[in-house]
Amino acid sequence: MTAMTGTPLAAAAIAELEAQGVDTVVGTVVNPAGLTLAKTVPIRRTSAFAEPGLGASPSWHAFAIDQSGIAFTRDVGVVGDQRLRIDLAALRFVGDGLAWAPAAFFSQDGAPIPACARGTLSRIEAALTEAGIEAIVGHEVEFLLVAPDGGRLPSTLWAQYGLAGVLEHEAFVREVTRSAAAAGIAIEQFHPEYGANQFELSLAPQPPVAAADQLVLLRLVLGRVARRHGVRVSLSPAPFAGGVGSGAHQHFSLTMPEGPLFSGGTGAQGMTAAGESAVAGVVAGLREAQGVLCGSIVSGLRMQPGNWAGAYACWGTENREAAVRFITGGPGNPRGGNVEVKIVDPSANPYLASAAILGLALDGISRQAALPPEITIDPAALSESDRHREGITCLHRGQAEVIAALDSSELMRRILGDPAVDMVVAVRRLEHERYGDLYTEQLADRFRMAWSV
Repeated sequence: MTAMTGTPLAAAAIAELEAQGVDTVVGTVVNPAGLTLAKTVPIRRTSAFAEPGLGASPSWHAFAIDQSGIAFTRDVGVVGDQRLRIDLAALRFVGDGLAWAPAAFFSQDGAPIPACARGTLSRIEAALTEAGIEAIVGHEVEFLLVAPDGGRLPSTLWAQYGLAGVLEHEAFVREVTRSAAAAGIAIEQFHPEYGANQFELSLAPQPPVAAADQLVLLRLVLGRVARRHGVRVSLSPAPFAGGVGSGAHQHFSLTMPEGPLFSGGTGAQGMTAAGESAVAGVVAGLREAQGVLCGSIVSGLRMQPGNWAGAYACWGTENREAAVRFITGGPGNPRGGNVEVKIVDPSANPYLASAAILGLALDGISRQAALPPEITIDPAALSESDRHREGITCLHRGQAEVIAALDSSELMRRILGDPAVDMVVAVRRLEHERYGDLYTEQLADRFRMAWSV
């Protein structure tokens, strides 16, 4: 599989695509509510999709997860038009006549739209480059296989991380693996998870924007393959009340000209001084960033101690109950040290989530933030006074608190920009106003398929 480059797309390149059976190109964006939105064009309209792009109402940023709500704001309403432009350099063939490319929002005169998630992450990636820092991001995605109507599938043959799950869904697993490889998606591992009919995929690390693109493409592949096998994929953080939640953990590593920041140093667990400050920045900003990382109406159902969701703002080496898990470099991790942010869930916009995490890391480096003490046990095992002494705070569990913390955060507004923050706040506030009084079971049932594709 080869990515296409250049714009406009040459007639010869279009002919090559047609010769391979491609008749339709789909371009996707992810909006602040975490919804994957799309437009398609016939193959011969590919160049126009790239420039000048296709029209899209500003309300695309405001669409909510309940299939009807639109969180209009003072700046986003029914007036105006923006352009969706696909990135031809990232075009991928996904089989059965379909090609895919990530898109971004631009104004009619070609200027980037500040609320655009992909554009926001591009800006953060550029800021890191300007600071002499190369960032690499590796995404994980957990999902649940469900019936076409969202109901539970049988789980008679299932064990946590068990072979039975692979064999029970072998045809699905193998087709995902083949289809992903054909689309240029680099899967590092694919296995059953803790919950019945739950799976996890880990993707090879890439530069931030490319990594988020790869995750969106993987979701498209999962959705297509699931349909062919008579099932669907739930990307809800809490598909069923009382069940195991699904995360969308993000790993990242940082490198400067002198070398990696998370290994080879003289600081904690081999970190350099800048690496320590990067981790400190992420830990310190988690409560303000929750609205971006895990801010949906059902995110709080997962954000509980004991769920390996990282319910406490702290860091620890291989500590799966810490919000920030540090992984040291070595024989078992030849790529070197990296950091996993565990609180991210599938309801988050992956571009904005990466922008928030990397922006916090860069902020920590810029102000030489001091690394708090490492937590080597389950934070829930400590008394409240011990947690207070160690500087461990429990992350917000109520959506109202999550929204308020993001809305009032000068730090997140500086990192992401007011337009992006305002739209995340708007869509999440609409969720809370409409559905904040639902019981746990009602929330899980209502939004089980909200982020599915």
